[in-house]
This record gives sequence, structure tokens and C-alpha cells, in this order.
Amino acid sequence: MARATILLVDDQPQILVPLRRKFEAEGFQVLTATNGAHALEAFAAAKPDVVVLDLMMPEIDGLTVCKRIRALSEVPIIVLSAKSEESDIVLGLELGADDYLTKPFRINELVSRVRALLRRPALAPSHKLASGVLEAGKLRLSQDTREVMIDGRPAALSPTEFRLLEVLMRRPGHVLGRETLLEAVWGYQGYDERLINTYIKRLREKLERDPANPELILTVRGFGYKISA
Repeated sequence: MARATILLVDDQPQILVPLRRKFEAEGFQVLTATNGAHALEAFAAAKPDVVVLDLMMPEIDGLTVCKRIRALSEVPIIVLSAKSEESDIVLGLELGADDYLTKPFRINELVSRVRALLRRPALAPSHKLASGVLEAGKLRLSQDTREVMIDGRPAALSPTEFRLLEVLMRRPGHVLGRETLLEAVWGYQGYDERLINTYIKRLREKLERDPANPELILTVRGFGYKISA
């Protein structure tokens, strides 16, 4: 089985060097970059399977790198940021990052997040319905073609957005808690209100007529979210 290739991007050697050693020990083929320009060059040349990206970097910042990579590829992206940069984390998620960790973080936690993201495509077929199609009101999702239609029009979703919508549409009218969604979509247990809320917001912006007053993806306060039946 081929080794997964990971691109690690951080301008701090005290972070980058231990990360490289750890991921190499875990069996990954590791590429590194210390600024945004080099990160884009490395990504174009190597087409890694996953990217771990610091947001605060010289030359080209991590947000710009995230946006440019997402325009070219659906590769999983995890962003790293200091706790004081909460607005940047949310923006990174809105630009297409799949997950995030705040500094300081445990390296083993990052390895777990990376492995969870790499497992996601392999998990999808086991949950596919016989028809391959999920429908809820004006929404239609094809598990075979990975396409989403809203009121007859195609909606362009990222892989994480698609997976979140798919999980919700499997049980229309049923409330799913944030912990349940986190485990089903991101592959690990815990509670992360910011991550779930940001992706729900992105789905509403792409699918709702009025995202501020949603009719399709509903919030059940104190519990979670549901797709209107």
C-alpha cells in the first residue's frame, strides 16, 4: 500500500521539525515548506494527499494559500493557528479548510485528525443507499455522482460540505447533535461548536434562499441541526 504524502507548512522550525519526525515515524511521506510561496510550489509539484497549514506566514499567508489550493483541489486541509486568531480560523474554514487546531497542540492529536480525514473517502461507500440518491424537499443528493441539486439547480459543495449534508439528509426531520455530526463527518469524538457552526453556515449560504432565515437546514437550540422533512 502506497504511503500517504503530507505537506507540512509552518515558518517555525521548532514546530516543523518535530512534526516532520513524527509523521515520518508514522509512515508518511513528508514534504515541508516554510512560507506560502514555497507551499504552493510544493503542492503543485507533489500533489500531496493532505495539507497541514499554518495561517501566519511570510510572503503569502496561510489564508491565501488555503484559498488557492482549494480552488485547484479537494485535498483535505488542516489549518494551525494561535488561540488569539479565532477570526482567522473561522475565515480559514470558510475558505475551504476541513479542520483546524489551535497552538499549542498535541502532535498525537494532529496525527489523529490527519488520519481521520484520510479515512473519510473509504468510509463513504459502506453508507451508500441502494438507490444512491437522497431527497428532502427541494434538495437532491446523489451519492454516486457526488452532485447536489437545489430546486433543480446544481450546488457546488466541498467534500466536507457534501459529507455534512449527506449525514443530515439520511435522517430528514431528525435532530442530530453536534457531537454526532463531528464523529460522522470529521471522524473523531468530541465537541467543537465553531467547526460545526461554520460549516452549517456555509451550507446555508449555498442552499438557502435566505441564509439568515433558513428553511432547509434548521437549528434546534440546545440540541443540534436537522434537515426539514
